[in-house]
Formats: sequence, structure tokens, C-alpha cells
Amino acid sequence: MQKLLLITLTLILLTNFVQAQTKEEWFPSQLNIQPFTANLLEARSGASYLLNQKKIRLDIGSSQDIYRIEKNNSVLSFGADLFTFTRLRSENNFRFPVETIDYFFGVNSGYKIIKGNTQYGFRFRLSHISAHLVDGRYNGESNSWRDNLIPFVYSREFVELFPFYKINSFRVYAGLTYLFHVIPNTIGKGIYQAGFDYYLPSLISKNISPFFADDFKITEIDKYFGNNIFKAGIKFGKYDSKGFSILFAYYSGKSIHGLFYNLSEHYAAFGINIDL
Repeated sequence: MQKLLLITLTLILLTNFVQAQTKEEWFPSQLNIQPFTANLLEARSGASYLLNQKKIRLDIGSSQDIYRIEKNNSVLSFGADLFTFTRLRSENNFRFPVETIDYFFGVNSGYKIIKGNTQYGFRFRLSHISAHLVDGRYNGESNSWRDNLIPFVYSREFVELFPFYKINSFRVYAGLTYLFHVIPNTIGKGIYQAGFDYYLPSLISKNISPFFADDFKITEIDKYFGNNIFKAGIKFGKYDSKGFSILFAYYSGKSIHGLFYNLSEHYAAFGINIDL
């Protein structure tokens, strides 16, 4: 029933646009809905050094709008997301063994209404995540996995809906995610989150924007708990377009990596990101 409702809603929106469209575009250069800055599951290309942990997070991937329709002050888009986020261990002699990698791919749709300096709308995604231990976690001398953590199946398929409201360069959002298939089954079906991002392009230059962002998420692994990600930094380039960011982040909660999903982590990190 839920799937039928989502398909019907999408068809109604698309029909309304096609009947009175003013502009359509294949593979537009900019995203209709910019990634939510502090949200974990966004396509990024960059790296972060986890302070006091000798770990590095490496992000590789992108999100691309494939088709977009504009009518008056409304924009409807359809696209795809493909990315990975990886943890590496920092060792001597410039060695970085890869410990674990998470794969994300899916399709998305975004809809927004623009009125003056405000925007509001939503982003919908249908996605898959799988996670895997890599040979950097294996100790060849003892022929065993480090910390006695052996590989297991981690996989989830889900739908998510993120409504948002934006005024100038300040945006707030909520998130509702439903996992219709998940392994291990100790992970709850629902994820609830809220957050904001705030860019200050007029503080220094329109092409140099300090920013702040936070994302709080409630998930369930046997019981409910909270995860929080805070980010602050400077973006070079237009704040709502492609660019380059230098950032500080603080993470608190269960691990972002699927194979460590039940481990609690608290750390700060410095990083860079190329906003594609």
C-alpha cells in the first residue's frame, strides 16, 4: 500500500509538470536539492582524519540529477546516488590499510517550490547499503581478524523522505527512513532525524562561505539511541553549488560503518571535501 501511494504521488506530480511545463533538462549541471551538509548518507568526495584514533575516512562518489522539469516557481527532479565511505588505518611509512567499506546506491526524486528568498520541498530516495570488512582488518601474522571481529552480512534496503524549509542560506529539515529489508534483524525498521545547515556567503565573500551544520538521528539496535554529527568549516565557491570545503566535524553515537554498527564511537575529525 505504501509503495503504491508513493508511485501514485510521483505520477501525479510528473503529470502536472508535463501538462504545463516551461523547461525540461536532461543531466543538469546542478542538483535540484543540495546534499544536507551534516547528514551521513550523502554523496561526497573527500577525506577526514579522525583525531587521536589514527584512522582516516575516505569518501568517493557522487549524486547526479538525470532529468529535471521546471514550471513557474517549482522544480521536480529525478536522479541517482552512487558512493562509498571507507575507513583506513594510519600506519608508519605512509601506509593506510583499508579496514572496512560501505557501498551506497539508489535513485532519488526532489521537489521544491521557490518563493523569493525562501524554498521548501522534499527529497525522496529508494536506496541500498551493504558493508564489508577488507584485508586491512586481517592480521596475517596471527591469521585472524583484528579485535575478533569477523565478517558477517550487513545489508539494508530502504525508502526515506526528507522535507525541508530554506530561507536565504539557512535550511532546516526532518528525515523519516523506513528499512523494508535489513540484516542483521536486531536493527530497527525506523530512523528519525532532524538537522540544519547554515552558510554565511556575505560574511567574507560570496565565494567564501563559513558554515555550520548539525544532524541528530534516532535509530534502534535492540533499544533506541541517538547519533549526532556536528560540522563547521569554510566552503570555497558558491555555497549552494559546486566547490571545495575545509571542515571540522564531531561525531557521537554508534559507528557509521555497517560492520561496526553496534560499537559506540566519539571523535573529532578534520577533513576536506570536493562538492561535485
